[in-house]
Amino acid sequence: MRLVDSHSHFDAAEFDADRADAHARALAAGVDVQIVPAVDAAGWPKLKAVCAQFPGLHPAYGLHPMYLARHRPEHLRQLHDWIRRERPAAVGECGLDHFVEGLDPARQQYYFDGQLALAAEFDLPVIVHARRAVDAVIAAIRRFPGVRGVVHSFSGSAEQAAQLHRLGFLLGIGGPVTYERANRLRGIVATMPLEQLLLETDSPDQPGAAHRGERNEPAHLREALDVVATLRQVPREEIAAATSANAQRLFGF
Repeated sequence: MRLVDSHSHFDAAEFDADRADAHARALAAGVDVQIVPAVDAAGWPKLKAVCAQFPGLHPAYGLHPMYLARHRPEHLRQLHDWIRRERPAAVGECGLDHFVEGLDPARQQYYFDGQLALAAEFDLPVIVHARRAVDAVIAAIRRFPGVRGVVHSFSGSAEQAAQLHRLGFLLGIGGPVTYERANRLRGIVATMPLEQLLLETDSPDQPGAAHRGERNEPAHLREALDVVATLRQVPREEIAAATSANAQRLFGF
């Protein structure tokens, strides 16, 4: 059974001590593809090196809204050069975060719009972070017709999910769906179109219920798979096949 982790920060320092072992565990769990998004310009070279070291890892380059203090306007110009030269799987991680205090909304919007423009220019998908900001993200996407991508760790409403579907955006589902209290998310996952669904871990963050308080890793993707299959009342192999096909179609790896 083949699985795609559509959002794994496998280049993060948390994996420096045992990255090869973590990759081997992922392969043993059937996770043979990972999309690895960036968070800031300083990390792009390491991300590139990690993805080159391990088979099945595909980089995305971008500027994450939570790391706003690290970003400079010239990084968008550098990102253009990186994308032109490296031709990554996607642009990202980018987006908006209206939850964390102190992140200037206007500056976030500047970098998000800049990355949406790059995605349109290079015909690449975007990997979007949208925390307490789904409506604002949808509004930004509408300004760039034809841009496609995924809103990772989706936490919005059913209506927002439907709007994103109409815009050609997929939803990333991971550890949060494994918690029994996540009633709204579970309801959406149970009824959303299967062609809109991607599985993710957001490693090393957002561990599932079985690994609460631990470092998350791609091998744990099966936990989300099992819960999604149970919620939709279909065999896990059907979810694995559909989500892998969705990822292949979006990212073109």
